[in-house]
Amino acid sequence: MGLVKVLQTPAHTHTMVVAGEALQLTSHRTAYSAQHKSMFVADVHLGKAASFRALGVPVPSGTTQANLNRLSAAMAQFDVQALYFLGDLLHAKAAHNATLLGSLAQWRTQHAQVRMVLVRGNHDSKAGDPPAYLNIEVVEEPHRLGHLALCHHPQHISGAFALAGHEHPVVYLGGKGRDRARLPCFVRHGELLVLPSFGEFTGGHVVDTNQGDEIIPLVPF
Repeated sequence: MGLVKVLQTPAHTHTMVVAGEALQLTSHRTAYSAQHKSMFVADVHLGKAASFRALGVPVPSGTTQANLNRLSAAMAQFDVQALYFLGDLLHAKAAHNATLLGSLAQWRTQHAQVRMVLVRGNHDSKAGDPPAYLNIEVVEEPHRLGHLALCHHPQHISGAFALAGHEHPVVYLGGKGRDRARLPCFVRHGELLVLPSFGEFTGGHVVDTNQGDEIIPLVPF
């Protein structure tokens, strides 16, 4: 099917019917299920900018709070009773520092009524689980939620529609050279949907508009 549409405003969503239910794909790089009152987000990678700076790469500070603010804005758009992180919440062991965890704890308190679940990804295995006081459950993939299978690594799950991250998909749109835009995107492959990475400085795997059943790019706002 190729390129479907471009999501480009804060409230812009695309409805995708999966496993007999509607899934709202949002311009915030998240997906939402009204049936489960659940939001899904992949590859937040908190602490990655700090890891870059530790290696001498000059990237700006403040990205942790910016990511958390964007996530709050995404949640405010819907009735979110559960938030599922599809792997790679923390980037590395260095993320377990007082500044980052303090910001994360404050943000968690602001959303104390929301159940939060982390589907452990490859970076989570290296970074270590979030501290218990954050009240974020940790589960292994695939984690079943009704007819959905929540994963970090893209995979097809028998009898379920899979949601995954890990690949950080991006797509090029437009002409050539400076006229070409590189945008994060959702990619559907049959009964599998790969979400774009949510965090800053996460890089991306380039797909083209002939790959996948549906490709939904996102324009920054």
